[in-house]
Amino acid sequence: MAPPLLLLQDIRLTFGGRPLIESATLSVSPGERLCFVGRNGSGKSTLLKIAAGIVEADSGNRFVQPGATLRYLPQEPDLSGFPNTRAYVEDGLGPGDDPYRAAMLLDALGLTGDEEPARLSGGEARRAALARAIAPEPDILLLDEPTNHLDLPAIEWLEETLTGLRSALVLISHDRRFLEKLSRATLWLDRGTTRRLEQGFSAFEEWRDAVLHEEEKERERLDRKIALELDWVRYGVTARRKRNMGRLRKLEGLRTEKREQRGPTGQVKLVASDGELSGKTVIEARNVSKSFGERPIVRDFSIRVLRGDRIGLVGANGAGKTTLLNLMTGTLAPDEGTVKLGTNLEMVTLDQRRDSLDPTMTLSDALTDRRGDTVIVNGEARHVIGYMRDFLFQPEQARAPITALSGGERGRLMLARALARPSNLLVLDEPTNDLDLETLDLLEEMLDDYPGTILVVSHDRDFLDRVATSVIVSEGDGRWTEYAGGYTDMLAQRGAAAPARTAAKSIAKGEARAAKPAAEPRASVSKAKLSFKQKHALETLPARIEALDAEIAKLEATLAKPNLFSADRKTFDAATARLSAAHAEKAAAEDEWLTLEMLREELGG
Repeated sequence: MAPPLLLLQDIRLTFGGRPLIESATLSVSPGERLCFVGRNGSGKSTLLKIAAGIVEADSGNRFVQPGATLRYLPQEPDLSGFPNTRAYVEDGLGPGDDPYRAAMLLDALGLTGDEEPARLSGGEARRAALARAIAPEPDILLLDEPTNHLDLPAIEWLEETLTGLRSALVLISHDRRFLEKLSRATLWLDRGTTRRLEQGFSAFEEWRDAVLHEEEKERERLDRKIALELDWVRYGVTARRKRNMGRLRKLEGLRTEKREQRGPTGQVKLVASDGELSGKTVIEARNVSKSFGERPIVRDFSIRVLRGDRIGLVGANGAGKTTLLNLMTGTLAPDEGTVKLGTNLEMVTLDQRRDSLDPTMTLSDALTDRRGDTVIVNGEARHVIGYMRDFLFQPEQARAPITALSGGERGRLMLARALARPSNLLVLDEPTNDLDLETLDLLEEMLDDYPGTILVVSHDRDFLDRVATSVIVSEGDGRWTEYAGGYTDMLAQRGAAAPARTAAKSIAKGEARAAKPAAEPRASVSKAKLSFKQKHALETLPARIEALDAEIAKLEATLAKPNLFSADRKTFDAATARLSAAHAEKAAAEDEWLTLEMLREELGG
């Protein structure tokens, strides 16, 4: 087995006077695919920063293989100090790295490289940070919530790109499907210590439940032992005559063991405040259209939403999901068509962009709207501290400013605010961002039990499969189609991969869309060019084919050695397997080069 590229041993870190990480170990070998899981606030991001060399641990060892390159994707990338996104991405390249990869990745992620950092949205900043981390093709890639603020096409592009990298990966993410596709091993940070499973995320939850169940049985056994020893101390005949000091020391040891035990972190208690029953028909839209300038956002859209429906909205960033949501809820008037809302509606919106959070407010003020120290939930007054505990906040955090909360804690705060208000129509905008997997499970269960109607915008495929009864998808040019079932059901009916980007990059940047005459179809073809990625592949594939030819010749020479099979069976098997793979890679490379060369000739260079 190859030595690790990165090794953390016995890492300890105290944060805010309490131990955050007590005994953590992280080992990353070449080409490894490791997902890193744990509750919000458990210290995952902090441990990843220690691995990246950004944060120094109180104690423990950090080792990086000499010469190994490492890149880290933070949750909140900082682009200040750079004139544009291109300079930011190129700054992350090493001395021997190809600047072309920076341009190629920016183009693939929908950026030109000329964007000013001050004007970037959260999603655009995340795309630039991804390009910066991936461009050097490092030996080790540490990614903290890489799918946050990305649309589905970008997430699926990222999955494909990371699959093709040779880099070792350490991934923190709440996206189950993303983790299932990319992980081959799992590291669980729980109560300050790490446990490792040599299987991908798909096996993690069953393993975690088994571990916690065994811990619970062990606590029960310890309680029984303590009860037996106490019974002996109180009622044993020998005990009354003379104290058996060995038994007393054993009892004290058991008591100490129980005191030092740390049980699992409590669960969030998610209960939505029910409003009065709404009418049977919640929303009825007929032939609704909306345009901004020359660009149609919604075109001739009709839908009837009934009480109890769970509708997901899916589309690329810029497709108009928020616009459609505003049209359906009556907050935006259509250019054409009508929208009729049902009777007795009580709507609550979860603003996952957190625009409604005043950063100067304390956590307590945000929950009570600065109206004392009580929260009204389902008509009952509850003290804000008790309500905070339901969402895993500590009492001492009540006066903490919102700016001091982590991303996951802010997500829980937004949920707590939304669920405290009576409603029969929930409008959720990216509710899964920054939530840990356990909280996500409870949110799904709560939504399943919710008696009202739900409209949800999400890029989390697994979440949509579990929650949605139908999915509305952007088909491009303002067309939206409703499909029955969740995301997977939509794909089966639609017969396509992720919803296509409906807006050209030029439109996303505010440029006008040029009208193309129908009478000149070949003119547009003549103006087409090979993409950066295609040009690069066309230039590099001949060298790749030549290298594979050399490798094949070397392998064939090795296999031609007499008595190799009997003398060294392991080498024979490895060389045979690699020879077959090299021939396949060469054939694929030759086919790709031929296809690109024909395309280049067709496009005129």
